[in-house]
Amino acid sequence: MKTSIELKNMHFFAHHGVLEQETTHGNHFSVTLRFSADLLVACISDDVTDTVNYAEVYDLIKEEMVKPSKLIENAAYRILRKVKAAFPAIDRIEVELAKMNPPVAGQMDYSAVTISE
Repeated sequence: MKTSIELKNMHFFAHHGVLEQETTHGNHFSVTLRFSADLLVACISDDVTDTVNYAEVYDLIKEEMVKPSKLIENAAYRILRKVKAAFPAIDRIEVELAKMNPPVAGQMDYSAVTISE
């Protein structure tokens, strides 16, 4: 049985960016992770060891967000690879990483990349 899980709008402060102000002062970021896996055993057992543990996923994402990247594409890719490697039951995964208040000559809420596998 296919189960879809979404961890939506996890907020982090990090130092991703090309500009010196971004790497020095940092910025706010939001990460949304969506994935699917066959979690029938967990549905029946009601045991966290039979599922993809959200707390462990969050910790993996946090580890990657702490590591500076010039591009949010790179940070999103690292998150995707790390989560997928830790939980082989995941058969589809999507990472959306948004940079709040990006350094542009205008106003916008955020810039974001979405990668999936």
